[in-house]
Amino acid sequence: MTPEAKVKKKVVDVLKKGGAYYFFPATGGYGRSGVPDIVGCYRGVFFAIECKAGTNKPTALQEAEMNKIKEANGQVLVVNEDNISDVTILLRDIS
Repeated sequence: MTPEAKVKKKVVDVLKKGGAYYFFPATGGYGRSGVPDIVGCYRGVFFAIECKAGTNKPTALQEAEMNKIKEANGQVLVVNEDNISDVTILLRDIS
């Protein structure tokens, strides 16, 4: 399992435990490039989570997509191994 896949698994564990609806959007082909790794909804609030390993940062295209989500009043997180707890905080703050 890649380091990023490990981050995704930990994020999914938190989302499942919290009862959030989520999915992994398709990219390429009919999908849209730059969309965050995980998108979902919790208590009527749309959220998107970009998962990164280590010190990796979102690309310019990913930043542009996340900014569009923020402009539409969605919640956006960039998560790595060091801040998985931000997902729990996001769900708590939505509650």
